[in-house]
Amino acid sequence: MAHPAILTITLNPALDLSSQVDQVRAGDKLRCASPRRDPGGGGINVSRAIRHLGGDSLAVVALGGATGEAVRQMMTAEGLSLRAFPLPGETRQSLSVTDQSNNDQYRFVMPGPDWHDAEVDALLDLCATLPGPGTLTVLSGSLPPGVSPCLPHRMCAALEGTGARMIIDTSGAGLLRLARTPQDQRPMVLRFDNQEAEELSGTTLDSPAATADLAENLAQRGVADAVVIACGAEGNVLFDGTRRVLCRPVPVPVRSKVGAGDSFVGAFALTLSRGGDLAEALHHGTAAANAAVMTDATELCRAEDVERLYPGCLLSEI
Repeated sequence: MAHPAILTITLNPALDLSSQVDQVRAGDKLRCASPRRDPGGGGINVSRAIRHLGGDSLAVVALGGATGEAVRQMMTAEGLSLRAFPLPGETRQSLSVTDQSNNDQYRFVMPGPDWHDAEVDALLDLCATLPGPGTLTVLSGSLPPGVSPCLPHRMCAALEGTGARMIIDTSGAGLLRLARTPQDQRPMVLRFDNQEAEELSGTTLDSPAATADLAENLAQRGVADAVVIACGAEGNVLFDGTRRVLCRPVPVPVRSKVGAGDSFVGAFALTLSRGGDLAEALHHGTAAANAAVMTDATELCRAEDVERLYPGCLLSEI
């Protein structure tokens, strides 16, 4: 079997529902518009963004129950290559509602079913068989209930010897474990956002330079070979082992921030898989995130928008 160029792993997927109401008011029945339904979860959205940008990936997704079957069917309908892993329970759902009176967005995210050691071990065994030399393996999204925060390190260890390169985009306890207990088996790239960066540092990061200081410190401590931190409208910061790079987006009207980070990771991974370096990947990722915020609800980046915005996203060293 040929090894995929890009492998994405989603442990806590969701059926994403998005809708709008005239105004959010407590106590009233809120009459929603017809909902949009999308397969969601970090790795799934990364694979979807890659597909939108003309690339291919193999998505390993933990799915269960009727909701999981609906997610599988939607992924197949989008032309995504899928390797389903049995989830110990029903796939969760999430809901985002936009208040049309002020364009505020409310996001409700369910926790997903509990995992046990047997499922984790089986997943690690499966994922170790799929990538080959050069495969970019993307572990993206939150860890499910019951999964130890050491899973990202265990995933890196499981892939050691395959020649795969690991990109991790996670949050919460998994990110804290990665950042605070560096190990020999570490990801090539660790990505997270500025809010998580401030929680890690215990201080306000009020400039891209301060954010780059944290990225450089983490990489030099052996947390990852390279660190990317998303700074919202300020752009994205990268420390690649030698350089501190900032890529600023183009000012655009923001319709929804949902999926911007996943669009970034999709374009970032696709650029690397095509031979680009980390700075080029940062540039393409920034353009994709820039494009994603222009779309409604849970829609991801559009290739034509990425192409148009790319020249205006400015790279600089800091």
